[in-house]
Amino acid sequence: MTRRLISSGSTFEQEIGYSRAVVDGDWVFVSGTTGFDYATMTIRDDVVEQAEQCLRNIGAALGEAGASFADVVRVRYILPRTEDFPPCWPVLRKYFGEVRPAATMISAGLADPRMRIEIEVTARRRG
Repeated sequence: MTRRLISSGSTFEQEIGYSRAVVDGDWVFVSGTTGFDYATMTIRDDVVEQAEQCLRNIGAALGEAGASFADVVRVRYILPRTEDFPPCWPVLRKYFGEVRPAATMISAGLADPRMRIEIEVTARRRG
């Protein structure tokens, strides 16, 4: 079984010591991903825009791993403010509405006060 590390280019990965995603056999584990645009290292203020960017970042990692959103079996949403979750639902439904992975929403502080949502997924590539 092979293990491969995927980087998004985020400076946080080297500073903290983690990978955006780890591919282990057919499994893809995508780290908690925030709404930073890694090309510019900027983040929007709006939680819905952050959710969309989170999912673009996750989609890029999944694609590099040879997977897609259709392969996602587990998703975790982490938000500092529970009231920010319902406005994100249309974006989340756009990516996961047909996939319907097992999901959990957690309310907790995030590493940077500008971050309003963090999303983590686990996928299993289909042969």
